[in-house]
Amino acid sequence: MRLSRIALVLSFIGIASTAFSQEEVTLEQVVALALEKNYDVRLAKKVSEAASTDDSYAMGAFLPRISAEAATVWNDNEQTLRFQDASRNNSGDAQSNNLSGSVQAVWTLFDGTRMFATRERVSEIAEQSELQLKDQMVNTIAQVINSYYDIVRQKQQLLAIREQMSVSEERVKLAEKKLEVGTGIRPELLQARVDYNAQRAQALMQETIIKQLKEQLNNIVGLQLPAEYDVADTIIIDLNLRPDDSFQNLENTNFGLMAARRNIHIASLALRERRAEYLPFVNFNAAYNFSRNDNKKQINPFGPVYNRTDGLNYGFSLTMPILTGLNTRRQSQLARLELDRQQLLFEQQRNTTNVALKNAFTNYENAKAILLIEEETIGLARENVFIALESFKRGVNTFIELRTAQQSLAEAYNRLISARYNAKVAETELLRLNGSLLK
Repeated sequence: MRLSRIALVLSFIGIASTAFSQEEVTLEQVVALALEKNYDVRLAKKVSEAASTDDSYAMGAFLPRISAEAATVWNDNEQTLRFQDASRNNSGDAQSNNLSGSVQAVWTLFDGTRMFATRERVSEIAEQSELQLKDQMVNTIAQVINSYYDIVRQKQQLLAIREQMSVSEERVKLAEKKLEVGTGIRPELLQARVDYNAQRAQALMQETIIKQLKEQLNNIVGLQLPAEYDVADTIIIDLNLRPDDSFQNLENTNFGLMAARRNIHIASLALRERRAEYLPFVNFNAAYNFSRNDNKKQINPFGPVYNRTDGLNYGFSLTMPILTGLNTRRQSQLARLELDRQQLLFEQQRNTTNVALKNAFTNYENAKAILLIEEETIGLARENVFIALESFKRGVNTFIELRTAQQSLAEAYNRLISARYNAKVAETELLRLNGSLLK
């Protein structure tokens, strides 16, 4: 049985070497391109970079707010002044220039610890975005693996069809010779040609499917693959995965669950921010003010011609919220509800992931069992076709018996190739769920 498996792999490799001559790209190369060029991964990186930028500037919440202001104003006014003593009455054009400037600083010393909660929440969001990026990378790697080996599967299917074509071609030649020597019948030749043409059409359809799948894989990596390329010939499967390795510490290996758990902490920090609004705010205030008024032409004899004021002011302020239209209470209750919602979402996602992992492992075990059966079956089917073909050459079997053996071999190929691919998909899903693909 082991020799039959080796012979089967060698036959695939031998046919592939003659049928495909394009540049071969490995799975590792495609994965590397996907992690660099895939649009979903690149978008997730931008989100992570934005969150990291916010985190790097989050310390600004502890710093004072400083602002400066300056202004200059020219006045040109027509004035009329009347006094009880009419001799002091005056009128005319009054011109002046006013220059002012100020620097103000407000430093929040205490805000109910809201600034600390804000700083921690921004940091949590940055770490969560990094986990979401890794989760997207894991999903992209799984997508690449399934797409890559889907091409390998269809390629193996094409090789199986071509092997069937070689048998049908031999049937056509034998039917023609029998008809020439008078020992055959024309329906036998016609059926052989019909079967052969059907396989030719099937091979052309299979080539179209392979081209379409290659374009889809190229789209995943941002069209970075060559215009014409080839993939590997065999599907490599790890048949030694154990349930303990997959289920152990899932909450600390599945990036989606880890990101969802961060949402709980982020929501608790948001609640802490809202509750801080019940407490008083203490600010340190300081300001430097400068003002200069230069009257170029003064009509009022009691007004100064030149006036300048500057100085530093500083002090503390205390703000105590007493009644805010129940808005603070409303926002606190909403934050509490959001925290409860995030906890429910995490529990839901955890249960869903555990069920998905159990189903994936069941599929993996079943796929392994089916694969072993089909690997044994393919050897039997190939041997059956060989015996039927040799018997047909000697005139022992009819063409119907040979055709039946052919059909059995074709079905065995279909089941074997599907079993290999299904086993690989199940293995990939297990590794995706426990975050091992990124490692």
